[in-house]
Amino acid sequence: MSTTGERSTGSVYEQVQGSPEFADLRSRLRRFVFPMSAAFLIWYLVYVLLASYAPEFMATKVAGNINIGLIIGLLQFVSTFVIATVYVRYASRNLDPAAERIRKRIEGVA
Repeated sequence: MSTTGERSTGSVYEQVQGSPEFADLRSRLRRFVFPMSAAFLIWYLVYVLLASYAPEFMATKVAGNINIGLIIGLLQFVSTFVIATVYVRYASRNLDPAAERIRKRIEGVA
């Protein structure tokens, strides 16, 4: 498993988990997931706080029976789909190729 002449210990999965390639993959995932999760959570909490503490603002009519609260609520769904789409693109470019290399390495050893 080791290409640097190190003594290999543990299962192939433990060796991969300790490899720099796996650490890099995990780091790439975290660099995307944590900030995106925080941004979405803040966005959602703003919606909840506005609904709780600024009901007059949220009830402001925009057109007909459509108010700001309804628009922001619907934008929650839109932002969820946008985040999912952005993640799929990010994963395709930055995560999947590295994960595929690790998978092939494991299958070659196992």
